[in-house]
Amino acid sequence: MNLVLLTALGVGGATVIGSLIGFIFKNISHKFSDIVLSFAAGVMLSASVLGLILPSVEHGTEYGTGIALLITVAGIFVGALCLNLIDKLVPHLHKMVGDDGEAHNNQKLSKVLLFVMAIAIHNLPEGIAAGVGFGSGNDTQALIIAGGIALQNIPEGMVIIGPMLSSGVSPKKTFLIAMLTGLVEVAGTLIGYFAVSLASAILPFALAFAGGTMLYVISDEMIPETHAHGSQRGATYALLIGFCVMLIFDVLLG
Repeated sequence: MNLVLLTALGVGGATVIGSLIGFIFKNISHKFSDIVLSFAAGVMLSASVLGLILPSVEHGTEYGTGIALLITVAGIFVGALCLNLIDKLVPHLHKMVGDDGEAHNNQKLSKVLLFVMAIAIHNLPEGIAAGVGFGSGNDTQALIIAGGIALQNIPEGMVIIGPMLSSGVSPKKTFLIAMLTGLVEVAGTLIGYFAVSLASAILPFALAFAGGTMLYVISDEMIPETHAHGSQRGATYALLIGFCVMLIFDVLLG
């Protein structure tokens, strides 16, 4: 339990680290941001497949291979559909930020807060994915998943800062709001862990659900964002490097 709690704090704390970087380097280039985010996407892609989706099939084989595959496929699509619903209810994660990194109509604080709320809501299923990983009983694999999510949270924390500062939010309040988005992820991690710990029967579905949410974020949010500013070639190779790094870690530590 101590490991889960420390990991939850680490995953949420990555957003805070990103926000601190955002304070220090207020004018980070799109190219650098895209490369970092693409690397994180590759890490998350590897973690979702190797650490969540394949274990979902393995844990479900006690019900038979066909049922295991059905549970996994259903879990992936339910996870993706849940995030799709969230996207319809709250602002798209990146549409609130323009090409210059500033919020559109940044004099309207409400739009910036909606942008931050969208990030916070997306953090909840990501935290659940980290927590569900520990429910599988493979702590090494769970730490790899959490590491991938934490890595993605750093550039996410970075993009929170600029729009809020430019809209007139004080640096202190900006930092507190960024920290709150990280706490949402801490809560999600604990929810995911306790859910599968209390009901191990739902573990195959929960693993696939978490994998589906991560695949949705990668495809719908991260890849389009990193290919929108002319750095798509570098972003593609960064994603491949991130995927291979996590593949190597998985094989060596698994």
